[in-house]
Amino acid sequence: MTEPPINRRQFLGRCTRAGLSVAAAGALGIGFYEPQAPDPADEATQSVKIPDFSIAEMSGKICIARGTAQDMDRAGSVRQAFEALGGMKAFVKPGERVLLKVNAAFASPPALGATSHPDLVAAVVRLCLDAGASRVIVTDNPINDPASCFALTGIDTAARTAGAEVVIPRESLFRRFSLAEGRLIRDWPVLYTPLARVDRIIGMAPVKDHHRSGASMTLKNWYGLLGGRRNIFHQDVHTIIQELAMMIKPTVVVLDGTQSMMSNGPTGGSLSDLKPTGTLIVSTDPVAADAAGAALLGRTAADLPFIAKAEAAGAGSADYRSLALKEIQTG
Repeated sequence: MTEPPINRRQFLGRCTRAGLSVAAAGALGIGFYEPQAPDPADEATQSVKIPDFSIAEMSGKICIARGTAQDMDRAGSVRQAFEALGGMKAFVKPGERVLLKVNAAFASPPALGATSHPDLVAAVVRLCLDAGASRVIVTDNPINDPASCFALTGIDTAARTAGAEVVIPRESLFRRFSLAEGRLIRDWPVLYTPLARVDRIIGMAPVKDHHRSGASMTLKNWYGLLGGRRNIFHQDVHTIIQELAMMIKPTVVVLDGTQSMMSNGPTGGSLSDLKPTGTLIVSTDPVAADAAGAALLGRTAADLPFIAKAEAAGAGSADYRSLALKEIQTG
């Protein structure tokens, strides 16, 4: 079951305990790095290519799982949602390597809803391994100090305990990338090495308000693959999200609306910013996932220009009800 609401004393206590783990996370961080040095041939200035991780026969699949908002079980709900779409074995074959692109952007405890919930991360790791994945990697390029973010969010411990590797970004893992027909992503550093070493990619994001784009969900989540001074892209935020949707063709995405950040996003900072919305969405179409998730924030797809832009670029369909939609009640 998900964690029950906590009071201020409990919340401060958790933050203090989590803070003590940051130093240890920094010391262990080198152990999360890829052990192999980058191939010198990869250092060429030519733009690298990012694989297409989608599965053609699974195109247009979406499941919206709803439960009791106050105590929705993330692990049970995501398992049931994948089962409704054919099980994780429909997405991950034995021996395949899987990358979970989580949202670990901020050094924030999971109770504040600004990042992927560790219970959900652990559950998806286990589903992948149970399906026969030979390797599961968890990564993100956080806005704050990476080691602190992975420690304080609880993602580091949850992922490793479930059997995954955690790759904390460092400069040698980035390569220059240019998006064909892109205007913003041109010769830009991208967290490429983890992408090049896997067969499948699963995007995992919470539902959040965002002060610039209106919402941060699965499409905005790919922003965490960019390096460099990426904050300049917020001046044209809807276009950068469109280009990210063109850059990454995922195997499947998981949108966590168990609780949604209704205000002060994307960082939040107070339990009062959150609302129990009791919904979890699994889809092979990230545009559809975000269109469905918009309702949890009291918005429509039309309120979020990046959805129409991503759809126009061929990244998916905003009309999620026209897809192979499964709606289930979890318990």
